[in-house]
Amino acid sequence: MTGTVYKSTGSWYVVKTEEGETYNCRIKGKFRIKGIKSTNPIAVGDRVDFDADTSADEVFGVIHHIHDRKNYIIRKSVNLSKQTHIIASNIDIAFLLVTINNPVTTTSFIDRFLVAAEAYGIETVLVFNKIDTLDETALEEQLYLQAVYSDIGYQCLRVSAREGKGITELKELMKGRVSMFSGHSGVGKSTLVNAIEPELNLKTAEISEQHQQGQHTTTFAEMYDLSFGAKIIDTPGIRGFGMVDMEPEEIGDYFPEFFALKEHCKFNNCLHKEEPKCAVKEALEKDEIAWSRYQSYLQILEGDDETYRNDIYGMKNNNTNANVLNKK
Repeated sequence: MTGTVYKSTGSWYVVKTEEGETYNCRIKGKFRIKGIKSTNPIAVGDRVDFDADTSADEVFGVIHHIHDRKNYIIRKSVNLSKQTHIIASNIDIAFLLVTINNPVTTTSFIDRFLVAAEAYGIETVLVFNKIDTLDETALEEQLYLQAVYSDIGYQCLRVSAREGKGITELKELMKGRVSMFSGHSGVGKSTLVNAIEPELNLKTAEISEQHQQGQHTTTFAEMYDLSFGAKIIDTPGIRGFGMVDMEPEEIGDYFPEFFALKEHCKFNNCLHKEEPKCAVKEALEKDEIAWSRYQSYLQILEGDDETYRNDIYGMKNNNTNANVLNKK
């Protein structure tokens, strides 16, 4: 039988067939995907072949084959630097939820997610959530960040899950597609999914007042069928987003505004660092490229994952987004 993985707990997988039947499945023996050393060889969104095992009291499936993926989102595991984790696969569109505060979503995190999505050809929309909670200063920062990413070409939505603002526009983008919702813990993914499809009634939690971080309410990635002809993959909150298997000379290609200027650089293999007559650095000095984007590029280029992780864990006094504003 063939089906789609709707939930992964790490050892068991819920697989749904085209006929709508669901099976609890496990992997037969050692199952590894060629070329991918991942903590989870099978991810939500995968198409798999499985056999029904009727030898036990309860019928379950045994997965023996995975179909080729059209794409996937992958990152380094936070605690296992040599391991990777596939967040989801076969995605039509990704929605990255961004909050200005409560908790802070840094530009470094945003850019790393966008680079990963660009690398695997996944359309991404930035969803600025909790706009109803923004004071004047936070609103200014939100609108500035929206302008930065809109100018690059990324679609941005302003949403309030609690007040229902922007929900109609979001649902239109989701119709007929497999969507993935991602972001830090506490940015309101589950609350937003409930606003889109109230009958799901996903568990939600408040932000920790002491640390201004979200509490994990989604433990495992899970796909849901929605009433308006869409599918959604809700993912656990992500703290760190380490980049995987990127050569230095290709990283700039996943920054669309850098790639557009690449042909004007003096050297074909320009890394946009110390090289003379670099079109990217010239645009940077003219404020035609956001400094935050260039800073993210350098961090990824230099493999500066530790600095990045410190930043998103809130261990630095300087907020990346505030520094961005000070550049203008």
